[in-house]
Amino acid sequence: MRRKIIRIDEEKCNGCGLCIPSCAEGALRIVDGKARLVSDKYCDGLGACLGQCPRGALSIEEREAEEFDEKGVEEMKRSAPQGAQVHETCAEKVDEALPCGCPGTAMRVIERPRNRSFERVAADEGATCSELRQWPVQLSLVPPGAPYLKGADILVAADCVPFAFSGFHERFLKGRALLVACPKLDDARAHLARLIEIIKTADPSALTVVHMEVPCCHGLRRLVAEAVRRSGISVPVLDITIGVEGGVLREEIAKECGGSE
Repeated sequence: MRRKIIRIDEEKCNGCGLCIPSCAEGALRIVDGKARLVSDKYCDGLGACLGQCPRGALSIEEREAEEFDEKGVEEMKRSAPQGAQVHETCAEKVDEALPCGCPGTAMRVIERPRNRSFERVAADEGATCSELRQWPVQLSLVPPGAPYLKGADILVAADCVPFAFSGFHERFLKGRALLVACPKLDDARAHLARLIEIIKTADPSALTVVHMEVPCCHGLRRLVAEAVRRSGISVPVLDITIGVEGGVLREEIAKECGGSE
């Protein structure tokens, strides 16, 4: 039948996920860093999601589509949590339930013009200016297609590092895009799939991995190395180890810096 249904402009969509919770039918998902319509039959065509997109990627069009299936919507919502995201990489599927609708996960680039008066106050208080240039920073929340990742020197940091190393912003974060993860407490399989997708999509100029000296934290280095290998993209990887007492223990170019698949 011909009816009204949602249309998603993939060129404008940045995968922020703000449209997801506004769709009561659960017809929208974030897949491969973009908003997608799960199925025509789950969209009622009323456009409740339209006003939530900050980039104007959503609109209503009239075209041939399956009839809206209200009963099917209820069955689908019972079987799949809202915000489920599917990544398909290297013939692997990773299902993640992400809080995509939270405004705190909305992607943004932080423009930080230098303010000398602020810098003087910060210096007087013994503080330094933030070098963070994007949001979000958690690996599981950063869209692979985020513009600030494209061709960037990407810093993959274990989440304990900024607490142990006082000069994190000036020494490591400055001029880099940031991905934060914990190799022990997070879902390593999901992180691997996300990193592969990021490397393939962003084609970064370099990867810098900063982790703690404790054994479990070395898993982050192995995770990045495996992601580079599976991506098939050749990229230099700088591996930095931080001691629990706060110093830099080792800094070296990793051997696993060329993709092979």
